[in-house]
Amino acid sequence: MTDRRDFLKLVAGAGTASLAAACSWDGGDVLRPKLLAVSRVNDWVGEKILFSPMRLARTYEPAERSTTFPSYFISPAMPFLKDPGAWRLRVDGMVRQPLLLSTGDLMRLPRVSYTVKHHCVEGWSAVATWHGVPVSAIVERCQPLASARYIRFASFDSDYFNGWDLASALHPQTILAYGMNDHALPPAHGAPLRLYSPTKLGYKLTKYLVSMTFTEKQPGGYWEDQGYPWFGGI
Repeated sequence: MTDRRDFLKLVAGAGTASLAAACSWDGGDVLRPKLLAVSRVNDWVGEKILFSPMRLARTYEPAERSTTFPSYFISPAMPFLKDPGAWRLRVDGMVRQPLLLSTGDLMRLPRVSYTVKHHCVEGWSAVATWHGVPVSAIVERCQPLASARYIRFASFDSDYFNGWDLASALHPQTILAYGMNDHALPPAHGAPLRLYSPTKLGYKLTKYLVSMTFTEKQPGGYWEDQGYPWFGGI
């Protein structure tokens, strides 16, 4: 059992926990339980105290965009769709109206465009413009059941996935992005569709999106299951 002194050390080491996870190292059998304990503390503080559905991330002018924007993926090579025209976003789970949406369907929905700063857990940041449909517009159409509290966002990038609480998904700056910097979303950044929000760290922003599944129980996540904080808020 962790005593008060150990607890304070864990809180002070929260940054170390995130860095260890970012480097794909979970601390081994000795540190792993403590790193996971730190993540749970971070999650509770982020979700229950710091998060506000009314707090918006700062926006920038397009002229302030970064000249470079690093990319990442889990697969051995950059993921591509063999038949982009056949791609559909599946919306299912605890909903009254399951959906199957093409890129054209998404582009006919309300559109959001903003220029914001992206933050990576590894310490870098970059400014870019994103274009897409608010997740709230999808939620309105699929009509989640009252007991649905979370969404599992899944990718075709080696089955990468993330879990989000419904309140974060409904934040006005949470979108499904199909464009970046006034162009179609490039493969390096998650084409044809990715989840995006400037209020979350980069590993929460699922690329190469294929499904949104509404659930009652909290989903895990590719990195979250290895020690990253689940909430991942900024």
